[in-house]
Amino acid sequence: MTGEYEGTRRVVRVACHRLVLFGGALFLLGGCTEGILREPGVDPTGTVPSEKTETQLLAELDRKFENPGAHYELARLYHKSQQWSKAEYRYNVALGFDPAHRAAQAGLVKMFADRGETAKMEQYANSYIRQAAPFVTETLRLGWEFEKLDLDAYAERCFRQALDKAPDSDEANKQAGFYYLGKGDSVKAKQYLLRSFELNPRQPDVANALGRLGVVVETPPAPEMTMEK
Repeated sequence: MTGEYEGTRRVVRVACHRLVLFGGALFLLGGCTEGILREPGVDPTGTVPSEKTETQLLAELDRKFENPGAHYELARLYHKSQQWSKAEYRYNVALGFDPAHRAAQAGLVKMFADRGETAKMEQYANSYIRQAAPFVTETLRLGWEFEKLDLDAYAERCFRQALDKAPDSDEANKQAGFYYLGKGDSVKAKQYLLRSFELNPRQPDVANALGRLGVVVETPPAPEMTMEK
């Protein structure tokens, strides 16, 4: 009886895997953005995979298979070792559970680039950039994930897209400024950081970056707290 149970469980798990991949394909082709939550602020460092081993990640997934982060980290491990089929599978499973997992999206595009599949690389990158387009924060987050993987052409497209949608967004100008600062383009960095500071002068990190560029600005003092009697 135990053997029959284990066999049935394996069949069910395989079926679930296939459904997840099919769902991921639907999201990709449809460019679905319904239900994606926007989060305040963007971390310009992007998503950094953990140092967990394959064994540890597989154990995590054995406890909870619906874990897009673990699938993504496994994909990065397989990607690094050029186990292409395993990497592609895990990227797709991660996206099946979280269609807006920007790190997995960028990772899949990078995998196609590394395999020399330029047509797929362009197709998928275009799809993900369009998917993020309604949301400035998500577009910026995708841009940083592309930048982290040295996909600069797509990263720059994301920052331009965010600025086109929200030219008066202090966050979009700030992130574009930091991007160009990291690329050594001081002219563009200064342009966007100054604009961000004009829109919101209460940004010490922007003021510090401008200072390093030779632009002296002053952040306004914090408002005084008054106690009611």
